Amino acid sequence: MTDLPKKLHIKTYGCQMNVYDSERMTEAMVAQGYVATDTPEDADLILLNTCHIREKAAEKVYSDLGRLKPLKAANPDLRIGVAGCVAQAEGAEIMARQPAVDLVVGPQAYHRLPGLVARANAGEQALDTDMPEEDKFEHLPQSRGPAPRPTAFLTVQEGCDKFCAFCVVPYTRGAEVSRPAARLLSEARALVARGVREITLLGQNVNAYHGDGPDGRTWGLADLIWALDGIDGLERIRFTTSHPNDMDDALIDAHGTCSKLMPYLHLPVQSGSDRILKAMNRKHTAAQYIEVIDRLRSARPDLLLSGDFIVGFPGETEEDFQDTLRLVERVGYGQAYSFKYSARPGTPAAEKAHVSSEVATDRLHRLQALLSEQQYAVQASMVGREVSVLFEKAGRQPGQLIGKSEYLHAVHAVAPDSLLGQVARVRVTEAKTNSLAADLI
Repeated sequence: MTDLPKKLHIKTYGCQMNVYDSERMTEAMVAQGYVATDTPEDADLILLNTCHIREKAAEKVYSDLGRLKPLKAANPDLRIGVAGCVAQAEGAEIMARQPAVDLVVGPQAYHRLPGLVARANAGEQALDTDMPEEDKFEHLPQSRGPAPRPTAFLTVQEGCDKFCAFCVVPYTRGAEVSRPAARLLSEARALVARGVREITLLGQNVNAYHGDGPDGRTWGLADLIWALDGIDGLERIRFTTSHPNDMDDALIDAHGTCSKLMPYLHLPVQSGSDRILKAMNRKHTAAQYIEVIDRLRSARPDLLLSGDFIVGFPGETEEDFQDTLRLVERVGYGQAYSFKYSARPGTPAAEKAHVSSEVATDRLHRLQALLSEQQYAVQASMVGREVSVLFEKAGRQPGQLIGKSEYLHAVHAVAPDSLLGQVARVRVTEAKTNSLAADLI
């Protein structure tokens, strides 16, 4: 009789980079004999891969840890770990505050996860929030079997040197570091060999990518995109998240000339007020942001834009907020994310006097109403158009498949299972709140 494999459950909070990190942590533990499970109740190792961007992020983690305590009481052999940015920010405090936690690992040290689990199993302290010099990706195993879906994330850059006044990322993820291009191209080819057809390049500030190129030059993101364009079998390329100041000429040109680079761009601006942008330390004006948008749309007229907005930043007046509304009306977004300002301890803005919650909430509702109107108008304009869809999974209805258009719209259509993992042309027949209905052509 053989021993059953141990089971791993990971709960992921936050951004796509955390999703990617969770996948890599899973691969690291699968190499140690674990199998993944969707339910924490039957897990031998539970990891919370945390995000520290929003207010009360740490409290949410502690709340979730409290709900896991009964599982630990029922199974003393269960190991519970906290990874990611809250782990980096809180460190040993997590173990002190919640004794059910057996290990804590920061986002730059998770390649050491198997060793930390071994230390926890031996009853030793398992805490690692270092930012080691070695490339963690060089120490992680690579999956060899078929990919679980035809889309994949690939982290190309980590950290941020921008130090926006509201943001904790430079403190939890560290300085900007770009991975060597040859390594990224090797990983991309391996993903395509496993059935991946679309790769999204990830970075806290992805268009600041400046990796060592195989030709001895320092490559920018456009260089990397063009190299990926040459990989047979890779049909789509995306990237996120970008900063307006790093949208250089080569990258703007790639949007108009690289057929595999999808016509969708997430380019946060945060505010339309120059006064607030300066207070945020964004290092650009509203006019400079709009100029970048105009150049991008000149290169690729059908580009769908997404953005991020913060309302109620310390010192924001109604006139500042009106500047944001004017920028939104000027640009026109197909998708956007908007939030009330939330103070992150240790960031410069946290020490400033805050806009009242009631005022910030009112502004958020007004902004979201405008953004929703724009989003639906863009979706409604797709009706009758032909788009390309990469079908990813079965839909809710019999015979239905769901995928993403080149504009990142969710699209569902009646289609044979043979189209799973394939790109097919469809004609949009109906615009719904968060998706499009279509017929195969």
